[in-house]
Amino acid sequence: MSHADDASGTRRDFLYYATAGTGAVAAGAAVWPLINQMNPSADVQALSSIRVDISALEPGSQITVKWLGKPVFIRRRTEEEIKAARETPLADLPDANARNANIAEGADASDQNRSLDEAGEWLVQMGVCTHLGCVPLGDGAGDFGGWFCPCHGSHYDTAGRIRRGPAPENLPIPPVAFIDDTTIELG
Repeated sequence: MSHADDASGTRRDFLYYATAGTGAVAAGAAVWPLINQMNPSADVQALSSIRVDISALEPGSQITVKWLGKPVFIRRRTEEEIKAARETPLADLPDANARNANIAEGADASDQNRSLDEAGEWLVQMGVCTHLGCVPLGDGAGDFGGWFCPCHGSHYDTAGRIRRGPAPENLPIPPVAFIDDTTIELG
């Protein structure tokens, strides 16, 4: 083997490695935009966590806020609403799962596992019917004094639990916490 053969082998190896490296960089540059488009947009990231002032809510009133493009019902319940929710036997519920992102998965749908505070005064839940994604009517609508989806007839009670109709699940509770006595944070 001559010196010229060693040099050409080295050049050939260099060309192989350089071509492979260039190809890998080009493939990465081509694939990156496809992967990056799956990331949440800037407006969605900005809204991933919002704070809501609840100081103006009186017992028996509700506000609806938009979080991640979906309505969220924030209700300050009356003593009667809390009592009705807490006296409902779990055996009467079509969905016995709390569906609360703030507690362990699989917790039962008792009112204590669905309300935001220990007294049960605050209920925060997604305002999207679990049947086909309609927005239920609130303020005591339906046969159980909670929410009613007029599109297909789903009735929710004062704790947002499905009681009758085609909806398969309770209204979900999003990640939420009190920041102070008058402010909650979603997300």
